[in-house]
Amino acid sequence: MIIPTVFRRRACAIRFRAALVLSLLCGTARLVPAATKTVVFDQPVSSLEWTLKEINPELPSDWTGYDFLVLEFRATSSQRFELGLKTPTQHVSKRIHPFANVWVRASIPLRFYRQGLGNASDLAATVNQPRNSYWINIESGGYGPTTEVQALSFVMRYPVGTPSPTLEIRSVTLAKTDPGDAILEGGAPLLDEFGQYLHAGWPGKARTEDDLKKTWAAEAATLAQGAFPDRDAYGGFASTKAKATGFFRVEQIDGRWWFVTPDGHLFYSTGVNGIGPGIGTRVAGREDMFTMIPPPAPLPAGAPPPRGGAQASFYTANLQRRFGADWRPAWAQLTARRLEAWGLNTSYGTGLSDALDHTPQNKPYVISLRGFQFGPLIMGMPDVYADAFTAQVEAVAANQLGPRKDDAYLLGYFIGNEPPWPGRESQFVDLVLEGGASEMQKRFKEELAKGDTPQRRRDLVLGAFERYLAVINAAVKKHDPNHLNLGIRFGGTPPDYVVALAKGFDVYSLNKYRWSPPQELLDNVHKLTGLPLLLGEFHIGVPGRGMAPGLVMAMNQEERGAAYSYYVENAAAHPAVIGTHWFQWIDQPATGRGDGENYNIGWVDVTDRPYPELVAAAKVTHARLLDLHAGKIPPTTRRAKSSEVGTPLETQQFGRTGVQ
Repeated sequence: MIIPTVFRRRACAIRFRAALVLSLLCGTARLVPAATKTVVFDQPVSSLEWTLKEINPELPSDWTGYDFLVLEFRATSSQRFELGLKTPTQHVSKRIHPFANVWVRASIPLRFYRQGLGNASDLAATVNQPRNSYWINIESGGYGPTTEVQALSFVMRYPVGTPSPTLEIRSVTLAKTDPGDAILEGGAPLLDEFGQYLHAGWPGKARTEDDLKKTWAAEAATLAQGAFPDRDAYGGFASTKAKATGFFRVEQIDGRWWFVTPDGHLFYSTGVNGIGPGIGTRVAGREDMFTMIPPPAPLPAGAPPPRGGAQASFYTANLQRRFGADWRPAWAQLTARRLEAWGLNTSYGTGLSDALDHTPQNKPYVISLRGFQFGPLIMGMPDVYADAFTAQVEAVAANQLGPRKDDAYLLGYFIGNEPPWPGRESQFVDLVLEGGASEMQKRFKEELAKGDTPQRRRDLVLGAFERYLAVINAAVKKHDPNHLNLGIRFGGTPPDYVVALAKGFDVYSLNKYRWSPPQELLDNVHKLTGLPLLLGEFHIGVPGRGMAPGLVMAMNQEERGAAYSYYVENAAAHPAVIGTHWFQWIDQPATGRGDGENYNIGWVDVTDRPYPELVAAAKVTHARLLDLHAGKIPPTTRRAKSSEVGTPLETQQFGRTGVQ
């Protein structure tokens, strides 16, 4: 939370163009209003606060009768900034992710400032809110009434870029109904025919299809064969020996946990989420954002319909340019060569493995089981006391695991992802009581009739969660006794009383977006569960190419590579950690996926070209993993930088899932 004293301490952090006059008197700032106000973010925490009179003398302080704050602005960077509302008693802020270098109208729902987090199936769906000219993250910053708004604040943490990022604001109004978001004069389209952001330049940006063909050919010719000769057919360490069972398993050896390959070799899982032939961006109502409309995004088998309606994939279109109409087998073969050459040994999802089935290039993979959540959901949890729940779970386990139970390349399966309710049990109970009639509601009412206390509410939710796990764990083991139950990929930092319920798993999985996973957290989770640990998601991104930096930010691509090595090596040094999975394989679309996220976090970009800095750093780290995890060598101490202003990466404080 940024309070006005931050600006007084860092008055020199903000500069203004000629359109705005700044005078400093006794350490405070007085702003003379002008038609367009411009902020330059050039300090580790750049902060500016304007009173409503300085912004628009017509604005009332009581916003009760309004539902939208409407801004017209232009940002020179796609890096997030925090837009705050100051009242006499609090300062509420939310993260705005802009499209760079275009004027937009952003119609911002005030409910995000007035209300706490709502009911959604997982953490990402809870905190990411898509809009048409920006997107907003509502995870942190508090909430409260808007009856006495005094000022707006604008904050950017660890700004990246030379020159420094700026934000121009030319209009601030209120509206009772949604006037709509819009890309204003001269802004559309946002993407070129290859899916690249039109309003930014960078080294290597493709100008023609011939540019792409040249770089594609150059990469294919130089992909190293046998770059990691000490690996077995599954990517395990061939020089090691353990019991072979024909399937992946886990074992603790000399105090350190390992995966073991079907052939009996020790295995540390270096995985990547989202290895598939496309990632979609919303099209309906946004057609003018695109130079051309690419083909629909391929959906994984059993995946639910995408949030926001039909989606199109520029990555898929570029694969068609590269390989022709029958592009899928060629894409799979190239991807397998990349994984082998870069030291990556685990893919997430079935797209790559199915395309490589019965070929020597096949790779280990993990899957997420889908469909346990049916009917009306409360924070992702179905009515676990209904008879239909057990039947649904049995059907999902049989249909999704039955055909794969003899597949040696299947490392294991997740049974859920980032439940949003831990720590919000009382709200969970409220939602059950306010919802439609259900067996869960009936049980909750009976128990609360004995006394409605915070502890009883927590116990009700934990009891429902225990049943959820018991039914699912029994069904998956029944229909697939051969593969590892990798549990739920928990997001954030669930309370100990939730972690302790993680029973029936072979591995405890957690998603942890940090510069490196906190050792004390890993120690605590391992102590509570006794299980080996898999880090199911992490990433580091860079603001640029029209994309936001992700949940953890480095200042450039070279620093992103350094950050990858720091995270993976410090994770692998822990005796209980047996894998680290990066999120994700392809950059997210510059115009956002279904929930708006548009992160520059890929191993490859939208034109199917790798990021060489990340690849080079990863290859060095992956060559060290056997000795690292065996405790024979220490992890790297090279810490990445987050911005040109010199703030160490590990001091940043933002992120969706508990980056604090």
